[in-house]
Amino acid sequence: MRQYIVLLLLLVQYNIYAQSHSYYEKPPVFSNCENVVIDSLQNCFDNNVFTHIYENFKVPQKILNENYKGEVIVLFEVDTTGQFKVIYVDAMYNELKDEVKRVFSTFSKIQPATYNGRKTYKQYSIPVKIPLVNQTVVTQDLAKEKEVSKLEKQAKAEFDKVNDDLKVFENEAYNSQLNIQFTHSDYSRFDRQMNLIGTNSHTASKPFVYEAVSKYYDFKAEKQKLLKETDNWGGRKLWNEHLVQLQGKDYWFTIDPIFDLEVGKDTDANFSSTYNNTRGFLVQGGLGKKFNFYASVFESQGRFAKYVNEYAESLKAFGPDPAIIPGRGIAKRFKTDSYDYPVAEAYLSYAPAKFINVQFGHGKNFIGDGYRSLLLSDVASPHPFLKLNTKFWKIKYTNTWMWLKDVRPEVENGKAFLTKYIANHYLSWNVSKRLNIGLFESVLWTNNNDRGFDVNYLNPIIFYRAIEFETGQGAGNAILGASGKYKWNDNVNFYSQFILDEFSLSDIKGGEKSWKNKFGYQIGIKYFNAFKVDNLMLQFEYNRVRPFTYSHNTIVLNYAHNNQSMAHLWGANFSEAILIGRYNYKRWYADAKLIFGVRGLDFNDGTDNFSYGGDIYRDYNDRPFDTGVEVGQGIKTNIFNGNLQAGYMVNPASNLKIFTDITVRNFNPEATTTTTFKNNTVWFNFGIRTDLFNWYFDN
Repeated sequence: MRQYIVLLLLLVQYNIYAQSHSYYEKPPVFSNCENVVIDSLQNCFDNNVFTHIYENFKVPQKILNENYKGEVIVLFEVDTTGQFKVIYVDAMYNELKDEVKRVFSTFSKIQPATYNGRKTYKQYSIPVKIPLVNQTVVTQDLAKEKEVSKLEKQAKAEFDKVNDDLKVFENEAYNSQLNIQFTHSDYSRFDRQMNLIGTNSHTASKPFVYEAVSKYYDFKAEKQKLLKETDNWGGRKLWNEHLVQLQGKDYWFTIDPIFDLEVGKDTDANFSSTYNNTRGFLVQGGLGKKFNFYASVFESQGRFAKYVNEYAESLKAFGPDPAIIPGRGIAKRFKTDSYDYPVAEAYLSYAPAKFINVQFGHGKNFIGDGYRSLLLSDVASPHPFLKLNTKFWKIKYTNTWMWLKDVRPEVENGKAFLTKYIANHYLSWNVSKRLNIGLFESVLWTNNNDRGFDVNYLNPIIFYRAIEFETGQGAGNAILGASGKYKWNDNVNFYSQFILDEFSLSDIKGGEKSWKNKFGYQIGIKYFNAFKVDNLMLQFEYNRVRPFTYSHNTIVLNYAHNNQSMAHLWGANFSEAILIGRYNYKRWYADAKLIFGVRGLDFNDGTDNFSYGGDIYRDYNDRPFDTGVEVGQGIKTNIFNGNLQAGYMVNPASNLKIFTDITVRNFNPEATTTTTFKNNTVWFNFGIRTDLFNWYFDN
């Protein structure tokens, strides 16, 4: 019986609670509503809210000018302290959103809502008509609309909050871990600033990240000087900004189209014109302060000067594809005499600590202060790489691991290209305010005996030459090198490189010019603000590499990728003198380059099939003699290559340039064969290009 009485009391209590629920709940109360009966409190609250909005809301001039008619929906809360807070604003214009937030920030504290005598928060929505009218408005109690948990409310507002977190775009790239696109012309803009006497910079390992260069060169200030005044969206995107640029609390990214649209005329060609038609897109951005990403995709069709087309076809891989476009990649036939060559480059860049940067991607790297590099160059096709840059004290230490391909039919395996690997060390040491010394070490190996990527070479500080001896000399090809730079003054720098592939002291002493002495060197000078002309840089460089350097008796162990050298474009057995001038004024720029060279080429005429040391893909055991080996042996060929380019930077954000150039080339061998013959070319070119990498047409 007692149990039934208890149950009856519970039911009566619930019924009373349900019937009088509304009497336990009271809305927020303005001071002028304190004497209003409880049934009218909500109406009094509603009227006070809208009266305050009506009297304080100022419709922005932009909305008045555009004669906009519509509605703004405001979701707001009165918290347990009686403070008004805007949760979300749904409006067509950001200016209306900002004005709503301003008006609600002017509400004074009121008595908070109560439930069962305890303070609680209340959430409402209210429509505001534009143009503003003195309307009768009833706020909508969101809690009565549906009993929803606080977590669910936050989840439903999450998408809109992302938009609310957006900020005015500031180019965070300038202080990021992103690479500055490596083009010799663009790097000359800040080369002097990085090489002032007293700087602790390291300029050989390229590309640079923005954070490293921003210590010496103010990218934002320099870009500000280049901005064009424009009031419309189209003008800003054409002249000053990225096509898409978004920035939030802890992220940012940009999207730009890529163009390389060129047309030209080669006087030596039997076709009407040269052209290049590249379209693509570039995405880059950052997550947090230390993580950045980059991706670019190129879809291209082109037909170049005759000598470039012939060189591209001489590089062809096994299989049906007719060519490898130098510096880009494998090309399919397009129409009857053109090429289709898609390329993609991407990388991730992360700085886990102040002194370390790690990059993993598909692209190219460069070591040196000159136009050419004898250590590691960017003349070959893009390839996968892992790079570790460590900088502390006066030291910068660069480790680069690369995955390369040998695409010749001689090494074809199951219709697949042969994979080979390179591991490089480069130690840069600022000995003094003026002197820098660099030490270089590289080893290349292949997947023989299913060796794969040899973990022995993952150690970033080990001596590679010792590992080569441990695993067997036939298992890898090690190369040593050194570099130097001396700052004569703030405007004059001397630089050099030395590469050593093999060395025999006894043969050096013998003075018989032995084939074993496989080495090369570079010397150069840069003159900044030449003859007191601001932004004029003059450069002289001399390169000389002895025959058989970079080659190996195991032909797959040559220092090359996709039938292109990983060092100098010409391989070995050459000498070369280069004169370069670069000038920029605001958005205008001009580059001039003169190359005078001597190369030694093979005959390959059926009678003389020896390797004279210029083709690094050939086995050096197939040499004609062991002594008397000289640079230029074989078919001695004199080469002149001159290029003059002038242009205008259309958009500094995307590095879009309009340009015209002329190339004059004279190729004059002492003997003529089916593959080596005299050639005189004048190549005119005009185009618009997103300038992201170096083209090398001076082969």
